[in-house]
Amino acid sequence: MRPKAAVYHLGVSQKRRPFRVVAVVAVLGVVLMGLLAGRHTLLRAAGRMLVIDDPIRAADAIVIAVDARDAGALEAADLVHSGISRRVALFADLPDDVDRELTRRGIEHGNEVTHLTQLLRTLGVEHVEQIPRPIAGTEDEGRVFPAWCDEQRFRSVIVVSGADHARRLRRVFRRAMKGHSTTVMVRRARYSEFDPDKWWWKRGGIRSEIVEVEKLFLDFLRHPVS
Repeated sequence: MRPKAAVYHLGVSQKRRPFRVVAVVAVLGVVLMGLLAGRHTLLRAAGRMLVIDDPIRAADAIVIAVDARDAGALEAADLVHSGISRRVALFADLPDDVDRELTRRGIEHGNEVTHLTQLLRTLGVEHVEQIPRPIAGTEDEGRVFPAWCDEQRFRSVIVVSGADHARRLRRVFRRAMKGHSTTVMVRRARYSEFDPDKWWWKRGGIRSEIVEVEKLFLDFLRHPVS
């Protein structure tokens, strides 16, 4: 007899499959139309659909989203040096199986947060802190973020995101921050690998486009007004 957890996982996977098929077909259709037309207008439009860049101003803190990684650290450091804010915060990440096994064997190793903290300090950022609630993904960021902002009594925060993730992240944070006084501005990391104007040139860019279109489409279906 199949365990309940496995049945649940299979059910979720089956529900998500149609959205994945739609996303793949939509992206491939746009690519084909663009190639047949001999122009890149449609392809660029598909890439820019994922990207957002809010106007920014001085803020109480800069938060690096989990997807932004090194590109997010570079962007945050540039914002600090431009005088936008002095504080940079990182989401605590959940340990994976490798982390737990290395810890069990008594081996000290740095995780992503440790790496980014060291990178930020090397880039000249003095005030680096960690949001003390482990998360596993974007939806978790949205759940953890409002309470942390309330505790810190922040009036405004800049969230640095990977380019291909920025629009969906803003939708999640806008929903999460309803009823809270903190203003959130989403900034895409300029050094992200995803280039909305050339994403179809690389396999990784095509994969990012397909995956994020699927997730954005699903988010629109779940939350039409966001």
